[in-house]
Amino acid sequence: MVNAGMQPREALREVEARLTAAGCPDADFDAGELFRLVTGQDARLADRPLTAEQAAKLEALTARRATREPLQYLCGSWPFLDFELAVGPGVLCPRADTEVVAEAAAQMLAGVQAPKVLDLCAGTGCLGLGVKRFCPEADVTCVEKSPEAFRYLKKNAVSALKQGMVRAVEGDLFHYWQGLPEGELDLIVSNPPYLTAAEMQQLQPEVAREPAMALEAGEDGLVFYRALAEHYQNALRPGGALALEIGWQQREAVTALLAANGWVDIACRKDYGGNDRCILARRSYP
Repeated sequence: MVNAGMQPREALREVEARLTAAGCPDADFDAGELFRLVTGQDARLADRPLTAEQAAKLEALTARRATREPLQYLCGSWPFLDFELAVGPGVLCPRADTEVVAEAAAQMLAGVQAPKVLDLCAGTGCLGLGVKRFCPEADVTCVEKSPEAFRYLKKNAVSALKQGMVRAVEGDLFHYWQGLPEGELDLIVSNPPYLTAAEMQQLQPEVAREPAMALEAGEDGLVFYRALAEHYQNALRPGGALALEIGWQQREAVTALLAANGWVDIACRKDYGGNDRCILARRSYP
């Protein structure tokens, strides 16, 4: 148990041991983050014993993390690229692999002045705001269906307003296309749910605490990609770009869906672990 008067390194060892026993991956990293969250210091550099208040907070957070509550939820915010996103129960945690998608999407806008960008199934808004970070002049609309996730999206969109136009809109990917004018967008990005029914039964405990709405995509994991492939091409200008995060085994299936619906210049990018992670495509040219 974490007690008042513990030296920083002693407290760190206690937290790490508890998290290791609970099966938490990267327990050493998590212990350091929880210590920093409570004290504002790196435990390796801190030299003062814990106060009673600090010890109580660290003990409470350790107990919650030991139940496999996501570290991101405990922190209340999480870094993405070089900025912070508000995050918590009800929204998908931003992940480093999604940074690859944001970067690849932004590269598709090379030479486009003041691009109009649509982020579907936005969650925290990490993809749309990531593109905004690379292209500050972009006009970004982030669309999210879940009321719980939308709360975080609004907060993150407001934080990004200092860079220019960012909108948070409640909407459903399966219907939102019906109100879009033809040919006005330069880029559509999305990290839609893509787990199969079978994969949903094998989730890591932390992921199982994230909203199923943000993860599950039917028996084959492709229902959202079908809707994107079939209904969103006309909203882009000719040559406009599409960037989709995918599961590591979905490149062939998603590529086939896009090709069957007339998308062109289809390509795939890998994530930091070397897995297929991002499918890029364009609306057909005149």
